[in-house]
Amino acid sequence: MTRKKITPSEILSLHMPKFDAKKYKRAIKGAVNLFWDTRFSQNSGRKKADQGNRSSVTGGKHLDGFVNLMVKVATDVGIPKECVFTKGNALPGYFRPTKDWDLLIINKKKQLIAAIEFKSQVGSFGNNFNNRTEEVLGNAIDLWTAFREKGFPQTTPPWIGYLILVEKNAKSTNPVRLKEPHYKVRSEFVNTSYIDRYQLLCQKLMLEKHYSFASLLWSDSNKKFGDIDPELSIDSFIESFSGFLIGKLKSFK
Repeated sequence: MTRKKITPSEILSLHMPKFDAKKYKRAIKGAVNLFWDTRFSQNSGRKKADQGNRSSVTGGKHLDGFVNLMVKVATDVGIPKECVFTKGNALPGYFRPTKDWDLLIINKKKQLIAAIEFKSQVGSFGNNFNNRTEEVLGNAIDLWTAFREKGFPQTTPPWIGYLILVEKNAKSTNPVRLKEPHYKVRSEFVNTSYIDRYQLLCQKLMLEKHYSFASLLWSDSNKKFGDIDPELSIDSFIESFSGFLIGKLKSFK
């Protein structure tokens, strides 16, 4: 009886950590719940609604559930906990001295392995969509230019992630009127809602290689949530992140 030969890649796969994004379903739900609970808590007791809304966007704590989720993903695949950073995460820039990221993974050789930014958009869509777009592009261009100019002790690029949660309601899902006083906008923006525009933003961030993966998650004030696009799903985000980290495990030894 002839035995089937095992290929080198099959041998390697036997020693790779087993990963299943489905096991994080409960943690994702918990992160969404924490987002809204923190938001409601920050808004309670405030006299002016706009001040309360701003505090919940800039307070930071409302997205801690997603930060903790990605920390767990990293440690589950074998990244040493001491190499995962969630505070004091200033990275050198090119156009500015530094930029703080929400989560960093840096190995013992001081090589930057991964960086993630978490954002949200609840209300004030007209005022803040352009701000979010400029912010996410600026962060990426600054980091990659600093990388090109040898701001990090490595030649292989890190994994850069962007995850944004957007409130789903009538204001974010209805088409937005375009302003075209001098020139026509690109056709893909015609008859789009703000959520549609966030979808296009995330797709283009990856298409232009500004981010390794960009994920878009919708949620409403009743804590329901879901994916806008399977290709931008949080499961896909986790799989991309974990897959990259698995490939880098040897650099932590």
